[in-house]
Amino acid sequence: MVIIIAGMIGVGKTTLTGKVAKHLGTKAFYEPAGNNPVLPLYYKNPKQYGFLLQIYFLNQRFSMIKKALSDDNNVLDRSIYEDALFTKENHREGNISDIELNVYLKLLDNMMDELKLLPKKAPDLLVYASSDFETILKRIKKRGRPYEQFDHNPDLKNYYYLMWRNYQKWFQDYQISPKIKINLQKLNLLKPGNSQIVLNQIDQAIKKIQK
Repeated sequence: MVIIIAGMIGVGKTTLTGKVAKHLGTKAFYEPAGNNPVLPLYYKNPKQYGFLLQIYFLNQRFSMIKKALSDDNNVLDRSIYEDALFTKENHREGNISDIELNVYLKLLDNMMDELKLLPKKAPDLLVYASSDFETILKRIKKRGRPYEQFDHNPDLKNYYYLMWRNYQKWFQDYQISPKIKINLQKLNLLKPGNSQIVLNQIDQAIKKIQK
């Protein structure tokens, strides 16, 4: 099984990825946001570094999904399948030009074509982690990464809202694999008992797939 954990920044994807991987006794692939040299630059000047950031992430996510689809069992913290969501929003915000968007989309198409050549062509399950917007903002504040803070940056807060809204439509349109939605606002993974409820929901989805 290859399982993708998708969702908005701050929703709890990384925590959920670790719990699912441990539960299934398999490997977790984490997005290396903390080691990303472009991300802090992007938050300071998105118009200058928007395209560079998206190419950096695309390369990382392509490498991750190739490794995951080539192995037997893996859980991924975000994936290449949601990458265009961020690039298209950066384009709408004017951070990426029309030419840069076209270059990105052609590169993404080439990468997706290469994935079709692998023995395993797609993930087995998408787990979409959801929450309301206010909870997202609270969790972004709580984890305290300086470049993610929005108190004195209304443009950044608006960007978070647009991504939160766009993610909901992206999940509705996603058809690459079976999918389920987990409400990590109601089922806060830091509260006792909730992790097991979430894992049980994922187990049930896996059983349906295996049938």
